[in-house]
Amino acid sequence: MTVCHNGDVETFAAVFARAPEGWTGADAPLDEAEDVADVTDLLRGVAAETTGDPVLLLVEEDDDWFGVLRAGADPGGPPRAYVSAVRDDGLGALLRPLFDDVPSGSAGGDPAVLRDLGVEPGRLGDLADRALPGDALAALAELVGFADEYDRLRG
Repeated sequence: MTVCHNGDVETFAAVFARAPEGWTGADAPLDEAEDVADVTDLLRGVAAETTGDPVLLLVEEDDDWFGVLRAGADPGGPPRAYVSAVRDDGLGALLRPLFDDVPSGSAGGDPAVLRDLGVEPGRLGDLADRALPGDALAALAELVGFADEYDRLRG
């Protein structure tokens, strides 16, 4: 199950890869990640295992914010990412280096991260402003085409 409780914080983290046979999803073990490089390695590892393209990581923490990370085209570079609210604690602190120039609590990153998958940049902002994080991720999964895998992992 991808919803885990760390103290009083509830976290959802799952990785999705599109392969020739369709989208697959799996738990994302972020509890052992120490920095953005570890998260990037996780995305690259899934890409190598599945030969999937794209590879996406969907995260949500404490029904407070959501994030979408995508394995970057540059194998040595960081993932492309968007978060509904930059955070300085919990999982947000792990991702914070991707958003150094964004004030805490503000949306940040690349709103076009899913454009080629049918999600217009403005849609991410709308979801960040108007939807609960879990609902936003469910909507993104539906738009991109892996709602069944998302629902299976979200339980």
